[in-house]
Amino acid sequence: MKPIIIYSTPSCVYCKMAKAYFDQKGVKYEEKDVMVDEVGREEMIKKSGQLGVPVLDIDGKIIIGFDKSAINEAVGIK
Repeated sequence: MKPIIIYSTPSCVYCKMAKAYFDQKGVKYEEKDVMVDEVGREEMIKKSGQLGVPVLDIDGKIIIGFDKSAINEAVGIK
């Protein structure tokens, strides 16, 4: 399985949707709460140039927002 990191905040609706989608599909991921994780926040900004969440790092491919078709393609979900 490809390594997946979700950069999120607790109040982000699209973050919750992304995590629920991965859970539904049985896809494992690491979550970094950028509200409290300064290192994770800086890492997210460096990778994406974004301050908004969610930012997904799927095996080095950066996806901004909950883009189901991009997620499916990156993970290999049909």
